[in-house]
Amino acid sequence: MSFNLSELNEKIRKEGTFVHALKQEMAKVIVGQEIMIERLIIGFLCNGHILLEGVPGLAKSLTVSTLAKIIDTTFRRIQFTPDLLPADLIGTMIYNQQKGNFETKKGPIFSNIILADEINRSPAKVQSALLEAMQERQVSIGEKTHKLDDPFLVLATQNPIEQEGTYPLPEAQVDRFMLKVVIDYPNKEDELEIIKRMAHSNSTIDVKSVIKPNDLIRARKVVDEIYIDEKIHRYILDIVFATREPESYDLADLADLIQMGASPRASIFLAMAGKAKAFIEGRGYVTPEDVRDVMWDILRHRIILTFEAEAEEVTVEQIIRRTIDKVEVP
Repeated sequence: MSFNLSELNEKIRKEGTFVHALKQEMAKVIVGQEIMIERLIIGFLCNGHILLEGVPGLAKSLTVSTLAKIIDTTFRRIQFTPDLLPADLIGTMIYNQQKGNFETKKGPIFSNIILADEINRSPAKVQSALLEAMQERQVSIGEKTHKLDDPFLVLATQNPIEQEGTYPLPEAQVDRFMLKVVIDYPNKEDELEIIKRMAHSNSTIDVKSVIKPNDLIRARKVVDEIYIDEKIHRYILDIVFATREPESYDLADLADLIQMGASPRASIFLAMAGKAKAFIEGRGYVTPEDVRDVMWDILRHRIILTFEAEAEEVTVEQIIRRTIDKVEVP
């Protein structure tokens, strides 16, 4: 290895102390859901947006708002509805009668953390306005372009069950989310603890800030330094290309089930998330296990299935499992 591992590990130890403290504070409010919390941390470390999918009542919104308090940053929750307009999101030009000119009135998008609640309930115009903010980290109001603050993260939720009155997200927008995290029901023990904590008329739990935005930006620089071997890069490429060219990886039976394989963003995000996972583990290099751990959340919204797959009730998760099992681990 051409880098100083002990020096890098010391940097990770110094800049990564907030990870344990953050998880401890989150545990005061959120019972279980360790994977969701870790994926949110990965999103922050990689500057990547996250799509949270799960039925109502699984604490998706509570998790995001709690995280914003712990990171000590600005947070806005936007409830997406069918009558929402782009101006409600990004802002608009307002005429000032006293000065005789138009002034910019900024919308709620000008915050560090945006919770886009039930994002699929708004029409395409609103989703397009959010798209520029997510990709370019800027918004255009009138003739001016305004840069958004750093960090800027969109954490969007959608209900997978109720589809009436919804506008499914275009594939181009879904692809811009680094991770799609599917949240399941808690187990019986966790739900018992939830009842004990929350079944009160006043169930507010205070959490303290353990990290500032500048600390997070410094941590990102350390994540960038984490070593990823050429063999890991090749492993990532094999995984992604197996979803595009299954015949080349002895997965010919998947060819008729996959309409579209993972995009190049999947390759980029697998490498970035692998580094973030290594950082969370306090390690200065990426292992195949790091990549395999984050693979599900990066690939599940980038593999488009055919009608044949839907008819045979084949899921994306089954495709990913076959790919993981088949591609050789370095």
